[in-house]
Amino acid sequence: MKKEKKIIGRTDKVDFPLLELNDIDAKVDTGAYTSSIHCVAIKEIDQTLQCSFLDATHPEYNGKKFTFKNYDISAVKSSTGKVEMRYAIRTQITVFEKTYPITLNLSPRDDMRFPLLIGRRFLSGKFLVDPQLENQSYNQKL
Repeated sequence: MKKEKKIIGRTDKVDFPLLELNDIDAKVDTGAYTSSIHCVAIKEIDQTLQCSFLDATHPEYNGKKFTFKNYDISAVKSSTGKVEMRYAIRTQITVFEKTYPITLNLSPRDDMRFPLLIGRRFLSGKFLVDPQLENQSYNQKL
């Protein structure tokens, strides 16, 4: 039995229930392997990772502080080909009213339009991307 894939657009708004973040603007990027969320002041203290989430479109989330006990450090190749070491966390994302596990790299995305990038590692097997569409999941929950 083949699983039906949802059609997601080039952008959407998603929720992170474990992080208590809702309606976060996301860019869907099939060119990116990993997913990444905009964080600053990322530091590791006594085997605990601390950072602040930034999303200028959501004042209640702008500067929200997080701490993580479980995290990884991974090598990530940027679109320019530069390899960087980044912290990564595992959490949950809700898209189309269904919650999935997701790994997020934490990185400053100051120069990016969206605070969240969803890469093909998460998309694969679950979604088809139609670049002409936007906010398919978000519009379904309204």
